[in-house]
Amino acid sequence: MAEAKKSKEKQLKEAELIAEAAPLAVEGEAAPVAKAGKKSAKALKEGEAKQAKQERKHTKTEAEANPKEIKKPTRTKAERAGKKYREAVKQVEVGKEYELKEALSLAVKTSTTKFDSTVELHINLGVDPRQADQNIRGIVVLPSGTGKTARIAVLAEGDDAAKAKTAGADIAGVDEVLALLDKEDIHFDVLISTPALMAKLGKYARLLGPKGLMPNPKSGTVTNDIATAIKDAKAGRVEYRVDQAGIVHLSVGKVSFGPDKLLLNAEAVLLAIRAAKPASLKGVYIKSTFVTTSMGPSVKIASAR
Repeated sequence: MAEAKKSKEKQLKEAELIAEAAPLAVEGEAAPVAKAGKKSAKALKEGEAKQAKQERKHTKTEAEANPKEIKKPTRTKAERAGKKYREAVKQVEVGKEYELKEALSLAVKTSTTKFDSTVELHINLGVDPRQADQNIRGIVVLPSGTGKTARIAVLAEGDDAAKAKTAGADIAGVDEVLALLDKEDIHFDVLISTPALMAKLGKYARLLGPKGLMPNPKSGTVTNDIATAIKDAKAGRVEYRVDQAGIVHLSVGKVSFGPDKLLLNAEAVLLAIRAAKPASLKGVYIKSTFVTTSMGPSVKIASAR
């Protein structure tokens, strides 16, 4: 009994020593006690700090991989343009559709350039250019002219070349024209050819086609009547064609023409386009028409449908 009592007293004393050696617990928290096979309080704290660092690093990596896009508010064309344009666009009433003559007068009035600006018509057609019968294309002679002198080259030989020179062609002949094409030296606005010599232009199709200079019977530039073709070209004959979006872009003169002469040209263009309406087309043919000048604001036309 004495030995059992002595052993019990020894165990109580050892428990008191262990309690005195343990760090004081923070109020409200249990004092960490190191146990066999477990990490100490210091090791646990270091592990938590390391894990927090890894999480911060991961968050930073994600932020770098997916940077926030800075979205700027979209500005209108008037807000992005210069002072002259901003002043000019104030004269055009938003959403209003103007009669043709009034629209042309306003376009001339709002021209912002120091040079003689070109007046352009932009006509949105309800056609599908991928359909052969809806690929609108044609020629029209502008009664008031184009405002510029057309430089004309004629691919012809013998008497036809001589007639072309007499009619006012700037370049005429076979060797003369082909020599320029070989050098890709194109300083003419219209190329006219006789039907017999069209085969010689085959290898220049990639050069002439994108520039709209390839002679075509529909545009009147492949003909045996060279003199008449030259006369029409100098008088103001222009070719129009829809682009991939179904829009016709065409110059109808210069600001210096004034509203009356521009009106004659614009009416001739609209008349020719109405006449070219495909028979297979259903729905609206002329969706909208705008007139504008070089670097000037556009004006919507109401009477062009």
